[in-house]
Amino acid sequence: MDHVTQTVYIEYLGNVDVYLGMGIKIVTGLVLGSLVGYDREQKMKNAGIKTNVLICLGATLYTAISMLGHVQGGGIEYDSARIPAQIVSGIGFLGAGAIMKDKGNIIGLTTAATIWVVASIGMTIGYGFPVIATIFTITILSVLKLLGPIYQGFESTKNHKYYHIEILSHGDIKNLVKEIVFNTTDRIDELHEQIIDKESNKRHIDFYVYLHPKKMRIMGDELRDIVQADRVHFHQIDSKAGPSDT
Repeated sequence: MDHVTQTVYIEYLGNVDVYLGMGIKIVTGLVLGSLVGYDREQKMKNAGIKTNVLICLGATLYTAISMLGHVQGGGIEYDSARIPAQIVSGIGFLGAGAIMKDKGNIIGLTTAATIWVVASIGMTIGYGFPVIATIFTITILSVLKLLGPIYQGFESTKNHKYYHIEILSHGDIKNLVKEIVFNTTDRIDELHEQIIDKESNKRHIDFYVYLHPKKMRIMGDELRDIVQADRVHFHQIDSKAGPSDT
């Protein structure tokens, strides 16, 4: 019996050898998942590089194997969309785990939405459209990076003020502070940490942010809620005398 070479479809390449096609899909899923994950990692989100890569690769392989099994089939007829359809609903449970309620505020919605769209990137790759998936990834990164500053640009910036924030703590809370700040704004200027007393691990953190006074008060309350924070002080400064854009 002659051996029949199994093929998979890749856009612009057509039907290619199954191992080459699956290799293209896996590498594309790895790269695109890493790009989105790196953005989330920079912003100190729980779902970072590893999480987004695994989601993208998982969705890619589930979809690709579903399509491959449908073609190979063994003479058995089945709906190739059944497994990808379960990805859409199943990823919702993972996204729900990223959403939390903290002091009446809902946080993690953007992370949950990112998980959802990263799965769709993987499905697009799995169906054999890595170029479309790449364009989609660029669109997602543009939304994550640019939409916030654009939105703030439409807001009345005349009410935004420069603030110098100082925190005295008895432990290393720098990453936690960055996470809280990044939930409010995409920008922190000149963040410095100094160890005042090594024995008690007493530290001093100071940085600058540009915020509306209302958001500054809310963020100040969140910083004060950190257990290791002994004192949180912020005061408005002259924007002209503030730190320069870097």
